[in-house]
Amino acid sequence: MSKQPVLLIVEDDQICAELLAYLLTRKGFAVFSFADGKAAQNWIASRREPVALALLDLMLPLVDGYQLLRQIQNKKEWASTPVIILSAKTQEQDIVRAFELGAADYVTKPFQVGELLARIIRCINKNQRHG
Repeated sequence: MSKQPVLLIVEDDQICAELLAYLLTRKGFAVFSFADGKAAQNWIASRREPVALALLDLMLPLVDGYQLLRQIQNKKEWASTPVIILSAKTQEQDIVRAFELGAADYVTKPFQVGELLARIIRCINKNQRHG
């Protein structure tokens, strides 16, 4: 039996984070979830093995999602990790900045659960084909 794909969720909205963790666990993923950017930053720094995908909010306490995205892109073992931004920020400049920093996708809140799950699976499958 193959190992569960590991997903990283960094979301400071507790209800949203719990919903995502519940749905993704039910889909067969192992989920690590953090409510602030600093805790996620430390976890990423200490973990050598990359996750299958990271789901990042942009507006986080202590360290923002852009900084985490940069950290993931700059970490050699994690450089090809797909990152989906999940944010209430809908301004074009925020979306463009996320893509310029290497985000694989950008989903605005409120989101449709089925669509988000499809985007997550698409990003993981695409990365596995190219990885």
